[in-house]
Amino acid sequence: MPAIMALDEAVIQQRAKEIATLKDALNTILYGQETLVELAITGLLARGHLLLEGLPGLGKTELVKGLAKALRLVTKRIQFTPDLLPGDITGNPVLQETASGRAFVFQPGPLFANLVLADEINRASPKTQSALLEAMQERRVTVLGETHTLPKPFFVLATQNPIELEGTYPLPEAQLDRFLFKLEVTRNSAATLERIVKQRELGVEPELEPVMTSETLQEIMETVRQIYLPDVVANYIARLVDGTHAGQSKTAEGIKFGASPRAALSLASAAKARALMAGRINASFEDVKAVAVPVIQHRIILEYNARIDGKTNRQVVEELLAEVPTQAVDLPATLRG
Repeated sequence: MPAIMALDEAVIQQRAKEIATLKDALNTILYGQETLVELAITGLLARGHLLLEGLPGLGKTELVKGLAKALRLVTKRIQFTPDLLPGDITGNPVLQETASGRAFVFQPGPLFANLVLADEINRASPKTQSALLEAMQERRVTVLGETHTLPKPFFVLATQNPIELEGTYPLPEAQLDRFLFKLEVTRNSAATLERIVKQRELGVEPELEPVMTSETLQEIMETVRQIYLPDVVANYIARLVDGTHAGQSKTAEGIKFGASPRAALSLASAAKARALMAGRINASFEDVKAVAVPVIQHRIILEYNARIDGKTNRQVVEELLAEVPTQAVDLPATLRG
């Protein structure tokens, strides 16, 4: 097991402390959303893009801005609107005077940053939304046949309002699959609202000192890749994702289209990131269960009858977690441990 041999316990604990410091910093920005903050950090450490959904004013944008400040990342904000064009985000060639005469020179768009805040992404047309596909998957953009590499690290943190609001467009399934997590931002409790009223002022942004450099973040992400994924856990991930497809589980009867292989890879990466956050050298069944809903819920499409019955994607994934056992009965004895 080379991954375990390559990791030192002291390194694991040091990384866990650094992550805890980042988590504490973000909790001073977003009150009463500890679970959301933890999942957002988990997603970044797993090298994933995040989709934050919730009604306006719940703190989606504040979370993204807080991450940018705490991590000292070069950040660009794109306000998605119906008239936004693909070139407005990727960049375009511009005719300029050069040493060899007039020529077209590529001018990078706002995608060329470490952290891109795609604000209200579902207000842009599907054509513009699709311009993000290559950037999110390949970390590069191609304009007029010329490929341009994006900075490292590169994350897209998109916010969207629920699609039933006027003037929004559902995201294409291919693009949804590129998001590691879909996180639901819920309303605050009365106690949290009281704390906000006492400690915040309208129009005044909260201050936050950097707690980590981008270099340290990349080192931590590299450590996540070395976290050990036991065979039994990998098998559980495979059975969970397979269970979203017709004929593979009772829960799948309400699912029209199941999750892709990218969902399995996302589950593995997120589980390893969560293990490191807890200071552990290997991922566990509990890590997989903790990230299964945000990883899978946006990657499945429910049957019409299931939606009529009031089922939500979250509920279906929770039912799948209850149905699929952690240990496979047909696993070889050597893997059951």
